[in-house]
Amino acid sequence: MDPRVSFRWDVPKQFNFARDVFDSHVGEERLALHYVSSENVHRAYSFEEISETSQQYARVFMDAGIGRGSRVLVSLPKIPEWIFTLLALDRLGAVAIPCPEQLRAKDLLYRADHSEAVALVGDLNNVGELDQVRAEAKTLKTFFVTRGEADGWQTLELLAHAATPFAGVETSADEWAYIVYTSGTTKDPKGVVHDRAYMYAKRMQGRYWLDCKPEDLVWCTAGTGWAKSLWNVFLGPWSNGSAIVLHESNFDPVARIDLLDFLRVTVLCQAPTEYRLEAKLPDLAKWKLPHLRHCVSAGEPLNPEVIARWKDAFGLTILDGYGQTENSLLVANLPGDPVRPGSMGRPTPGHDVVVIDEDGHETKTGETGDIALRGSPPTLFKEYLKNPDETAASYRNGHYLTGDRAYVDEDGYFWFVGRADDVISSGAYRIGPFEVESALLEHPAVAESAVVGSPDADRGNIVKAFVVLRAGNEPSDALVGELQEHCKKVTAPYKYPREIEFVAELPKTRSGKIRRVELRQRELERKGATRASGFV
Repeated sequence: MDPRVSFRWDVPKQFNFARDVFDSHVGEERLALHYVSSENVHRAYSFEEISETSQQYARVFMDAGIGRGSRVLVSLPKIPEWIFTLLALDRLGAVAIPCPEQLRAKDLLYRADHSEAVALVGDLNNVGELDQVRAEAKTLKTFFVTRGEADGWQTLELLAHAATPFAGVETSADEWAYIVYTSGTTKDPKGVVHDRAYMYAKRMQGRYWLDCKPEDLVWCTAGTGWAKSLWNVFLGPWSNGSAIVLHESNFDPVARIDLLDFLRVTVLCQAPTEYRLEAKLPDLAKWKLPHLRHCVSAGEPLNPEVIARWKDAFGLTILDGYGQTENSLLVANLPGDPVRPGSMGRPTPGHDVVVIDEDGHETKTGETGDIALRGSPPTLFKEYLKNPDETAASYRNGHYLTGDRAYVDEDGYFWFVGRADDVISSGAYRIGPFEVESALLEHPAVAESAVVGSPDADRGNIVKAFVVLRAGNEPSDALVGELQEHCKKVTAPYKYPREIEFVAELPKTRSGKIRRVELRQRELERKGATRASGFV
């Protein structure tokens, strides 16, 4: 039977992922995690070893006063300590706030103060930025560092080694589990609140899209600060009994495919940018990848030509998936579905997704409107933290609005049209223009700035800035480089504008608001339309 018809959520009232899911695999004596460090050192972990270590972490956190409802910033790279930390916080009923490890002090400090976090778990490699947060944060009291020692920080591994394991407390499905920050268009990042029912619900996309099975080795390459890592690195595969891969190093297309082959990965989830760059390898077919059986893509719609290139090389069709930080995999091409190249697919099990008009009514076949979710599945966020106006604004006539536009064909397939707001999807990242504009305005040479997504064949979009200079400053290549480096230092490096165009003035409304839509259209006309969206 079609799972879209037969599926039921059946979320239990009491649920704790660490205790009820992860610990259920202890004793099976098989691989849970294959970790590859940045120095190419390989380390295998069993479910039993991870369970015990995370229980020791839980004891350390509990002794530090962290408990049910405590909010904790977690800024760690793709290392096992990230896994241990998330499981430990779950055992205590605490609320994890995953943060990309590239974030600068300013971004981390905002998250710390806005969430009223009481503790910070960071990595020694980023302790310089973290020290600034430690000095200025209003509510942070406890500071842990991994992989080394630093003044003023507690070394987590040393404390855990001597700690008595603590299995954790019972938690309810409606207790908060995560606050994940997402980019805003004109304001600060929004804190997306998810409960523990969300953690339970991740088994859906793990089973029906990732197609995870106990015998699989699943590699999702997403960074640790993003919702997709919670879905497909952490919760989805282990909910279905699969083993996972963590690879700390940055992406390199040749090294990535070499490692896929060496590890015998069976299920692969990558960002479209990664697939695109791999598809450009002239000798792609020389890798046979005989163990790889299933591939998915999330982040933005994947180009049909890349899908065709991958299938020619490996005989596998990459299945697109669409979702957001605020929810889950809402629309996808599932295994066994006929794939229509360029389509987003159809709604996933447990999700009533439609396209609606400005009055909140479902559109006709082929008519463009706003992608919307009906009902309140457990995958849907609870609220934007401390932002009831934004929470309310994300609904229309009882529908949650995703912020993307599409149309539906006669067979129920969704076709992406574009963003309904200004958020930029670049590679695997979602970037709010306001964040980059604010960084530019801190530079003494900049009078005004406007930031939009500009089409790019590899990344879908790149960040482009239009800059009006203060009197006495002249455009130059040197100033472009200076502004780019300034943005990297003020905010996360992945947010910097890869293109900067100096202009005499910016297009504005009568009330003085910048018309980013006009600048976006200008870029589309200049470069030609390149598909991009707010996919997670």
